Amino acid sequence: MTGSTDTTERTDRAATPRRRVSTRALVLTGILVSLVLAGIVSFYASSSPDGLESVAEKQGFADTAGEHATSGSPFADYGVAGIENARLSGGLAGIIGVLAVALVAFLLFRLLARRKSRD
Repeated sequence: MTGSTDTTERTDRAATPRRRVSTRALVLTGILVSLVLAGIVSFYASSSPDGLESVAEKQGFADTAGEHATSGSPFADYGVAGIENARLSGGLAGIIGVLAVALVAFLLFRLLARRKSRD
């Protein structure tokens, strides 16, 4: 008897309409999670060299590396120029990066949506 009750409960649950999550809510939640990861969780990122730098140090050619072309930019080395606190600088750079990518994506989606509606 217990088996038939379980089947009935599963059927009732499957028949119950679920509330659909809106695209706007999904996108805003994704942006919020990204901002938290970039702005807060990045404070706890390792300050150890990344894989490439670590191998260069172990192999003895780390000293031969030169400055890259964008080393003087405001967001060079995963930070914001002018902010002395490395953790704050990195978190702020992450937040700005997330917002920049979200803005570019939004503009591209709008452009493509307008283009599609004209066709």
